[in-house]
Amino acid sequence: MNSDGEYLTGLWFEGSRDESKHPLGCEEKILPIFKDTIKWLDIYFSGRSPDFTPKYKIANLTEFRKEVIDIMLEIPFGKVKTYGEIAKIIAENHGMEKMCSRAVGRAVGWNPICIIIPCHRVVGSNNSLTGYGGGIANKVSLLKHENNDISRYIVPKKGTAL
Repeated sequence: MNSDGEYLTGLWFEGSRDESKHPLGCEEKILPIFKDTIKWLDIYFSGRSPDFTPKYKIANLTEFRKEVIDIMLEIPFGKVKTYGEIAKIIAENHGMEKMCSRAVGRAVGWNPICIIIPCHRVVGSNNSLTGYGGGIANKVSLLKHENNDISRYIVPKKGTAL
C-alpha cells in the first residue's frame, strides 16, 4: 500500500506484476488513510460490500482512464463486466459508433489501486480471465470470494495475465 500522506495512491498484491507500478522501500507509517483502507479491506474480505471508499488520488489520470475507473466502480460486488461492455458504455457516452475494447483493457490494466477499484471484475468477452496484473490466481480468488461461478470463466493457459 502507498500513500502521499493523505490519500491512498497504490494498492497491489505483493510479488505481482502490478508491484512494479509503485515505489517500494518507502518509509513505513500508520496513517489514517491506511487505517481506512484496512477497514475497507476487512469489510470486503468478511464477505460484504463496503459502504465507503477510502480517499484515493491517482497520478497521471487522464479523462479516459477516469471514465474507465468510474465505470469499474459501478460494477457491483459479485458481478462482472466485459472490456467490450465498458467500451460500449464509453462510446454511447460520447456519441461514438464504437470504442476500442483494447484501449479499455489498457486503462483497466493501468489501475494502481486493486480491489478497491475493482479491475478484477472486468473479464474478456468470451469470459476469459485475462489481463490481471495482480495475477490470475488472485483474480480467480477475488471472483470466487464474491460468489461468482468460476466454472463459467476461461482461465488462459498462457499470456500476460498469468
